[in-house]
Amino acid sequence: MTVLIAGCGDLGTEVGLRFARLGHPVVGLRRNASVLPPEICGQAVDLSVTKPVIPLDTDFVVIAISAGSPTIDAYRAAYLDGLRNLLDALASHDETSAAVTPRRVLLVSSTAVYDVNDGSRVDEQTPANPRPGTDSIVLEAERMLHQRLPAATVLRLAGVYGPGRERLIQQVRDGAQLSTQSRHTNRIHRDDAAAAIVHLLLRPEQPAPLYLGVDNAPVPANEVLTFLAAELGLPEPTLKPEATPQPTPSKPASRESQRGGDKLLSNQLLLRTGFTFSYPSYREGYRALLAGVGTRHP
Repeated sequence: MTVLIAGCGDLGTEVGLRFARLGHPVVGLRRNASVLPPEICGQAVDLSVTKPVIPLDTDFVVIAISAGSPTIDAYRAAYLDGLRNLLDALASHDETSAAVTPRRVLLVSSTAVYDVNDGSRVDEQTPANPRPGTDSIVLEAERMLHQRLPAATVLRLAGVYGPGRERLIQQVRDGAQLSTQSRHTNRIHRDDAAAAIVHLLLRPEQPAPLYLGVDNAPVPANEVLTFLAAELGLPEPTLKPEATPQPTPSKPASRESQRGGDKLLSNQLLLRTGFTFSYPSYREGYRALLAGVGTRHP
């Protein structure tokens, strides 16, 4: 049965390749389908303005759409208009097309829908409380999906890193300093995120409506910076002097100082499905990245 990847970027391509290796035909939707590997049958489509053509034998749908820029308009076009056009295409039934009912549908979302700043534990039972703007749009997309397809699954990923996602490594090379108020950070390697998607869609039991995709080690950001410096053979980072916040009516200092949040994300529900991480913490993941393990996709 065919696997449809709506939003076949870096993560979507890795998911598609994994399904292809298991013998599934894979169709990938993206604006420029010519860059997709030969294992994935590309369909060039801008989901924000056009309904795609859905293969009638589509059994699994992975929605890994992303915005082209961090603006509200770009997020609305991708997450709301794009998702709506995809769902309309699945449901359409006329003289030229028939409705398609996939066995399972999974939407890749973000843990940014939790605006938690006190270092507390967050799991699937924690109410989402996104900040106004792009994070709220992501939650709106989740709700649209479950309104249209109640049995669908949402996978909220923490900070994804891996091949081509080496910003933190470069920051350490550039002399990043430690913060005196180091917040907790949460992450997942790109390959584990893709593996979790395949795992949830193929396991015999019906997936839950929501999972958090995060590794086993939420840790203070300073710990990761110190680890990377040691792995790179660089001096241990020094503390960055903290400037005294100067609140203004247009930009409260408390909000800016907590940008990105401070929370401990739990992956216990995902682990209870039998999923095993290849990179259970940032240590294994970044060591593999530094060793050049993995492939960067378009």
